[in-house]
Amino acid sequence: MIAANAQGTGFPVSFEFFPPKTPEGADKLRAARQQLYALHPDFCSVTYGAGGSTQEGTFGTVREILAEGVSAASHFSCIGATRQSVREQLATLKAMGVKRLVALRGDLPSGYGAGGEFQYASDLVAFIRAETGRDFHIEVAAYPEVHPQAKSPEADLNAYIAKVQAGADSAITQYFYNSDAYFRFVEDTQRLGANVPVVPGIMPIGSSTQLMRFSDACGAEIPRWIRLRLQAFGDDTASIKAFGLDVVTDLCDQLRSAGVPALHFYTMNQSTATLEICRRLGI
Repeated sequence: MIAANAQGTGFPVSFEFFPPKTPEGADKLRAARQQLYALHPDFCSVTYGAGGSTQEGTFGTVREILAEGVSAASHFSCIGATRQSVREQLATLKAMGVKRLVALRGDLPSGYGAGGEFQYASDLVAFIRAETGRDFHIEVAAYPEVHPQAKSPEADLNAYIAKVQAGADSAITQYFYNSDAYFRFVEDTQRLGANVPVVPGIMPIGSSTQLMRFSDACGAEIPRWIRLRLQAFGDDTASIKAFGLDVVTDLCDQLRSAGVPALHFYTMNQSTATLEICRRLGI
């Protein structure tokens, strides 16, 4: 196994994976991880399904990453959770050697009522801090283009500030393709007293239909010129991927030049696009 250097070399990067659903998916993810470890990530995070529905898969993937000598962060959502269930999961993660959490409100599985003892991610952050002190580095989510369920941009900013005040160490953003949205978000939150590092979330473009579907669901804006170019390529996958690499590399270059603390790649359990973007950036 290739063990990552904890400090990393060059510019700091991290990667997100989701728990594979099949043995074939698990094998493919292991292969992708080994390739990405060549970039010496600061950490790799693993997502959590609606209502904690993939908890076993999440924790299993986190265990594998730790065994490969790389720092692993578990996503941790609180919708439908009780204080006792969170307490038990925190103890499990601590025993595994996890040092970093991505604390989220999370989505309810369809057909569920509200339930649970936590209403907001800020409640979860405050509870983790009260229970475990500084045992975990806590990441929270940030939405440069406003959370799709927020009542207003101001309400969204206030929800983010509440998470920082509750004890978050840093934030990872939803992906975006307009760097101005990120810079404005950081400016606005700093003005309101939230000074934790905000790491841009980066989504490589490999499929236009998948990107449109994700973006419609999570409220990420695809600039009109990008949308039109992707539509013009039709089913020409090679052109879509080549264009996507140019767009995302340029975005990362702008962000890095402006002094962002790191880049966090949403890999979709694949390595090719992320490796190529980082190669072009000289990482």
